[in-house]
Amino acid sequence: MSDYDPLIDTAAARLGKRLADKRLRVTTAESCTGGGIAEAITRVSGSSAWFESGFVTYANASKAGLLGVSEADLASQGAVSEVVVRAMAQGALRLAAADLAVAVSGIAGPDGGSPEKPVGTVWFAWAAADGKLVSECRRFGGNRRAVRAQTVLRALEGLLACAEALPPRS
Repeated sequence: MSDYDPLIDTAAARLGKRLADKRLRVTTAESCTGGGIAEAITRVSGSSAWFESGFVTYANASKAGLLGVSEADLASQGAVSEVVVRAMAQGALRLAAADLAVAVSGIAGPDGGSPEKPVGTVWFAWAAADGKLVSECRRFGGNRRAVRAQTVLRALEGLLACAEALPPRS
């Protein structure tokens, strides 16, 4: 259990309510969280109404093979980059036929960081079926568990903001 669990539970419940109210569906494309965002979403009772599938693409080959991320982008920019998470989000959105998608790729540590991309660096992208695509980079502190928990929380917060901006599905 992490110190972030109550915050994650609250964010997931708020997201679930908003998705249910608007009849929207969400999907995830996860690397550094290893399915933690999908797990948080499905903690909420009734989540099968708004969550059908998610993608854990930890390896670059999975990002390319499953989600359609460009191998050239992976080679030139690295998995922890804006171009990669944007492609992950768009790929997941297309494959799941969802209304919203979130993608994350980062360095949870304790190893794997560099001066350019230190441990705690996480790229996020949120995509909507209406074509909107937003991305951001965050640097989180703490150990591996804390970085992953903060990533899950931020992903849920971003999904909630996107859901609030979308009209209900008819």
